[in-house]
Amino acid sequence: MASLTGTIKVIFYIILFYYLFKFLMRIFAPILMQKAVNKMQEKMQEQYRQQQEQQNRTSQASAPTPKPKKEVGEYIDYEEVK
Repeated sequence: MASLTGTIKVIFYIILFYYLFKFLMRIFAPILMQKAVNKMQEKMQEQYRQQQEQQNRTSQASAPTPKPKKEVGEYIDYEEVK
């Protein structure tokens, strides 16, 4: 059978670890959340850049290139002779 002092020690350690965990989470949770937000923001920016590059490629590929005019020769202005 477990002794009373052993049971009290276990309860004390559980409470101690609980408050220690709570204290450490107050310190480290904002840091961890900020890292997660920064990582998500970088992913979103990378996706936006890729989307912009893809749109630029498709707009350049679909834009018709102007055809150069064919030069047939020199233009000569004829005068009517009477």
